Order: sequence, then C-alpha cells, then structure tokens
Amino acid sequence: MRAKRNLIASVVVVLAGAWIAPANPSLASEAADTAVIIQGASPEAVRAAVEAHHGKVTQDLWIVGGVAADVPADRLAAIAAEPGITHVSEDVAVQVQDATPSPLHAASAVYSKAVGADRLWAEGVDGEGITVAVVDTGVEKVADLAGRVVGGVDFSGGNNPYDDEFGHGTFVAGLIAGNGASSGGQYKGVAPKAKIVSIKIAGADGASDVSHVLAAMQWAVSFRADYGIRVLNLSLGTDSTQSYFLSPLNAAVERAWDNGIVVTVSSSNNGPGAGTVSKPGDDPLVITVGASDDKGTPGQGDDVMAGFSGQGPTASDGLTKPDLVAPGRSVISLRAPGSAIDAAYPGSRVGSAYFKGSGTSFSTAITSGAAALLLEREPGLTPDQIKARLLGSAGTGPAGDANIDGHGSLDAYAAAHAGTFESANEGVTRSLGTGSINLDRGSLQVQIQLGLIPDLLGLLLQPVYQLLFGTDLTAQNQLFDSLDFLTSEWTGSRWYESQWGGSRWYGSRWYGSRWYGSRWYGSRWYGSRWYGIAWE
Repeated sequence: MRAKRNLIASVVVVLAGAWIAPANPSLASEAADTAVIIQGASPEAVRAAVEAHHGKVTQDLWIVGGVAADVPADRLAAIAAEPGITHVSEDVAVQVQDATPSPLHAASAVYSKAVGADRLWAEGVDGEGITVAVVDTGVEKVADLAGRVVGGVDFSGGNNPYDDEFGHGTFVAGLIAGNGASSGGQYKGVAPKAKIVSIKIAGADGASDVSHVLAAMQWAVSFRADYGIRVLNLSLGTDSTQSYFLSPLNAAVERAWDNGIVVTVSSSNNGPGAGTVSKPGDDPLVITVGASDDKGTPGQGDDVMAGFSGQGPTASDGLTKPDLVAPGRSVISLRAPGSAIDAAYPGSRVGSAYFKGSGTSFSTAITSGAAALLLEREPGLTPDQIKARLLGSAGTGPAGDANIDGHGSLDAYAAAHAGTFESANEGVTRSLGTGSINLDRGSLQVQIQLGLIPDLLGLLLQPVYQLLFGTDLTAQNQLFDSLDFLTSEWTGSRWYESQWGGSRWYGSRWYGSRWYGSRWYGSRWYGSRWYGIAWE
C-alpha cells in the first residue's frame, strides 16, 4: 500500500531547489510501486523511460519539465540512468532538506581529476600567466577569484562587469579558475591560477542579444594584448539554423580564433537528438563541448552522456559536432551571493560559497581551463594546435558516436604531454558573415526598445526600419553594418570610435512573462534559455 501522494507539495519543493525525501523511508521499500516525479530533457524521453521500466505516467508536470509516475521501486536507479533523464524524486509526503545530495545524482567536484588537471598541478602547471575572457552575465570578485579578475566591460546596460546579478558567469569562472580558497582547496577550478576578464552581456534577468555577443567578440580581440587574453569562453548559444558560412556570429568567433584566441563554445542543453547543437557551437573552427556525467568518480570508465547535451550533425550545414565532452552534470562551482539563481534555488547551495549546476556551459568552462593549462606549459601553441591536441588526446567517450561525444572525453594531461604540433581546421572555409543577425537570433526574437526616441515616434519608426532593413538592428538601435564590422581592424581605439563604443545600449525586451526553455530541475540548475541567447 502506497503512502498518500502530496503532488502539490512535491512540485513546490522541486521548484524551490530542495531534495524530496520520504516522510517514512520504509514505505518506499515495502511498496510494489513508488510514486515519483521524473524530469528530463524532453517529455518524450521521460515517458519512454517510464514505459521501458514498466511504470505508469499519472500526471504531466510541464512546469518542472517532467511527469508524476508510479514505477517499480527496484527500477528507480535504472530509470535515473536512462538517456535524457535528469532527476528522479519520490512523490510522497515531504520534508525540505536544503543542500542534501541526491542518492541518484550527488553533487560532484571531481571534474579536475577526471580531466587530469590535478596531475598537471603536481607538475607546477596551474594556468598562471594565462587570461580567459568569460562572455557571460558578469563575474563577481569572490574569494576564490581574488586578485585574478583583472578587467572587463559591461554590455548589459549597466556599468559593472563584476556584478553578476544572474549568477551564471561567476559559476562558469569558478570552473575555469577558482582556487578553492573558501573550501580549503576542496572545490578548485581546472586552472586555479589563471586570470579572468569579465565581458558582461546580461543583467539580472539573464536577457541578452546576438549583437551583445558581437560586441563582446570585438572587445575581446581589441584588448587581447592589454589583458593577455588567450582563451575565450562562450557558454551560450542560439537555436538559429542560418548557415555558418553566412552567419555574422560565426564570422565573429572565427575572427577571434584567427587573432590567436582559443574559443570554446557549449553544444547546447537541447539534447538528446540530432541537430541540437546551438550557434556558434556549429562553427567548424571553434572547440564545441558537450556534457558527460562523471558519476562522481575521477575515472572515466563509468561516465555516461548527460541526457541534455546537444548533438550533431549541425542543423544548417551537417557538420560533425561536438568536438569532445567534459563533465557537466551536478558539478560544484562558485556561488554569486544574492544573484537571481542564488535567491531562487537555495537548495543548490553547497556550503556558503558554492553552488551546484548542470549544463554544457560548465563542460565548456572546464575545457577553457584545460586550454589555459596547455598554453601556460607551451605558450607558443596556436588555437589550431590546441584544438588538435585536445581532440587527438581525448579519451574514449561515453557514447562512441562522433555526433554525440565527438572525439571523446577531455584529457588535459594527455593533451599537455602529447608533444604534437599538428594543426586542426586545415582547409576550413571561413564564414563570410554577410547574413542576417536577426536570423542568428533563432526562434526567440528580440524586440529592441527605442529608448531615446519618444514612444510614439518609436512606434512609427520601428515598422519602417523593419520594412526597409529587415530587423537587423543592434541592441543599440543601430543598423548592423556587416561589411564594416567584419572587415575593419579591431583595435582599442577603433572600438571606441565604432558603433559599439560610447553609445547607449538599449534594453532588450523580455518576451512576455515566460522564461523560454528554462531548465531548473530539483536541486540542479540548468542553463536557461532567453530570447536570442541561451545560457547552456
């Protein structure tokens, strides 16, 4: 006989980021079936998992991306291991247990060991002297990054690149370069002495636009020598299907690459399924990273793919992606106290300084840290050589399918000791960048607010702009001049003279009152999708 279900209470607890525990654990073990809430990357994946293990869906719970179901008690672990399943919680009388690890998906801090970074630390290679630019929601100067957030710029409409009101950018930066100061060294990033430059493109609501990313690319290239920027982390993407050959966004990341900056990009959190790699992760030059689940162990033999990880081939051009995978499920990194994520999901906090999250954003950050280690050890390596090293030395992937796990699992130690100097990307055709930035925004379009123009005049002018020029307006309400943007020299002085510098950044309007595609599952936080840009 099953315990009486408290469905509403269960849903509230999941949304609050707390783990669900049975009021009487013996009930679950005695019952033939157990009432559970199962969440996943897609409704199809969840239902398929339930049916495959002789369960029955009893209620759709779209609000948390899952279902309520009755399943055999002895099948819980098997269901949790199914592709596309992200969380299994018992749906019985509940008590809130903040920061209590799930027995099925515990928080993991072994990623540095899993990719061999700790072995490089033992050799004195820890990222010192290398700067990673983080294009994100800002980076807080928390204790674990003290003295190493060395510069930045704010394109979000504010004036403080070190104020992470959303919480994503600080988490990403911690995976790259956190030194574990607040945990006695327990929670360290991959390159714990690397420096960070914060290029902020979104504020408290996480909203951004493709034109912000374009400006971020130009700024990073313009000031790469000033800050020693060797790696650029893009834990974001759009669902655009515009060909990389025409895309301005692809052209911009290629330009950063060709200026000597290793560019890492997340594959997306839209998997599983073919054609779910986001832009600019669809670019053939950059290093596109998917997410594996390290199961909380440093060895890679038990790794599986994270069900949400975006898969190739790319939707527009049929290219094989991602390039490799790295841990990205239930990883621990830096908390931005008081940020939107921190306030909304206190159950994801780990101690006072850390947080738990899942997503290809975080696999990408781990790979950025690995690139920093290689560059410290051999500063003369080019981006093409770094890519060739990382791909050529990757361990056996969880899937063994080039369009799911690429060349395999990241192994920073093997890449650092490979001793090879081959170059990736030989013969790759570069993007022309002559396409539309509106098409780069994908299905979630941006409405640019004409902030300095009176409302009535704005209403009259907006349709005229759209009629004459499409909707290729930047977030500054200026027409995007792709020829000038992509052919002009990108320097510090040029940047301040261009349309990107010295102009007001207009706020981008949030689409209605819904957070499109956001994925906040239980005590694990998944990158949230916003119009035009998704935090992966």
